[in-house]
Amino acid sequence: MMKQIKMKRFMALFLAILMMVSMTACKATTEKSNDSGDNTDTTEKMINIGMTDSLSSINPLLMDATEVLKYATSLEFLPLVELNSDLEFEGMLASSVTTEDNTHFTVTIDKNATWSDGQPVTAEDVVFTVLKLASPKLANASMALYAFEGIGDDGFVTEGATEISGIKAIDEKTVEFTTKYQMALTTFQNTYGRYILTLPKHILKDVPEEELASYEWFSAPTVVSGPYKITSYDLQHFVSYVANNKYWKGEPKVNKLNIKIVTPAQLLTSLQSGEIDFVQQTTGGILQEDYASVEALQNVTVNYGSPVTNQSIFFNTTSVTDARIRQAILYGIDRPSIVSGFLNGKGEIVDGFLSSAGPFYDASLTPTAYDPEKAKELVKAAEADGWDSSKVLNFYVNSGDTTFTQAADYIAAKLLDIGIKVQINTVDLSTLMTKAGNKEFDLLAVQYTYAPVDPYPDINWLLSEGGWTGYVNDQVTEALAATQTTSDVNVIREKYLSIDTIAQQEVPMISAYVISAIGVVNKRIVNATPNVYGSFINVHEWDVAE
Repeated sequence: MMKQIKMKRFMALFLAILMMVSMTACKATTEKSNDSGDNTDTTEKMINIGMTDSLSSINPLLMDATEVLKYATSLEFLPLVELNSDLEFEGMLASSVTTEDNTHFTVTIDKNATWSDGQPVTAEDVVFTVLKLASPKLANASMALYAFEGIGDDGFVTEGATEISGIKAIDEKTVEFTTKYQMALTTFQNTYGRYILTLPKHILKDVPEEELASYEWFSAPTVVSGPYKITSYDLQHFVSYVANNKYWKGEPKVNKLNIKIVTPAQLLTSLQSGEIDFVQQTTGGILQEDYASVEALQNVTVNYGSPVTNQSIFFNTTSVTDARIRQAILYGIDRPSIVSGFLNGKGEIVDGFLSSAGPFYDASLTPTAYDPEKAKELVKAAEADGWDSSKVLNFYVNSGDTTFTQAADYIAAKLLDIGIKVQINTVDLSTLMTKAGNKEFDLLAVQYTYAPVDPYPDINWLLSEGGWTGYVNDQVTEALAATQTTSDVNVIREKYLSIDTIAQQEVPMISAYVISAIGVVNKRIVNATPNVYGSFINVHEWDVAE
């Protein structure tokens, strides 16, 4: 999922909101806090996390493909597992996830896991949550639950269903998931373990399903399993949290936490002033041109993440139907110049989905070279077979990714030189996801993190009729299926090489570049390290130096 993708006209409103909610720089004060209802009086400590993508929701039942929503909600409702900085799956709500046949998956809930009201987190809570995620009344199509027995191929149960045959509570702390086909354990953990955020059945069981999507309780939940509770929010500007002092893994050391949604251009000055304390790589897009200035700040520590964030350009292959046009666009984009000019060389170029950070990457696949003459030949060949060169392709770009919005203009100019016209449309992340889901685009660019240990679920979904690209290839389907039936790294690498080779030839997507993004933490913050994965696993242990 996730991993991760503005708004000058909102600046005055943003500043006004900041003043109202008093989201000041991280510091220890002598104020007393009892905001959560169960807090004891204590010296107040607060940390501000800078993010550059707006939120579509703070309701875990409306989970989408964005890392910002996942992290914002998993601070309250823990996932079953999470990837740590070593790319290992670490138990969060679950103490173990196992399988003996890649079809039946046993999830054991940690025996110590409790809700903030003292009730134990149970297997029934997990089953209840998945049932609601699969509800056609909520109509959340992002969870790909169609893999489980008892759930339709559309990802939903029948309306009014009260159980799912493939998801059963075995006892109070054990859930068994049964899939329709073989699935690698890493795929189960990455696709479902990281994104099913379990909810308290004893609190929500009587809420009608049609009300859950807009249920006001999610705006300030009274019962959580995670280290923090939301107290207030504005989806475009901030989310404020107070510590859950009954957190079963240990009382958070920091009383208050804020996500501050800002423009990338604001991050440098906000880090310099101490107004923002922490920026994680997949949710906070520091401008590439600001990297050197951020590194020079005396009050912060920087950490470059692995090159896993892929600036992907997806084609709607149902509208850009001629593969030669897609190939021409690949040949017509000067990717080396983009990396050197817009990324200051801090990026790599690959074809397909896999970067050098992953265990399945094969360097034998040479990336397509910039060749405008070849691109022109392909356009002419497509025109001879009926391609309409007067067509203007709608190219949607995330306005929160300032680096790529600049690169997109450069790309548009290069494509015009080869005879392809594109219209750049910059929209916020929420709108971009809507356009993607509805296939209301010809080209769409977004930073996409393909989990290095398990790229299967993203590729399997993206290269499908229902995925963003609408592209289907039997060879790809077979190769992907083969990655789910073996643990031999060499075999899996061979299969992904074949997939990336087909992607290079058929071009349902283009990897514009893969970045090693910068993460930043204020030196006053203790026990916090920004990483592509695992940054928030130990958030309850973060502290503010005296």
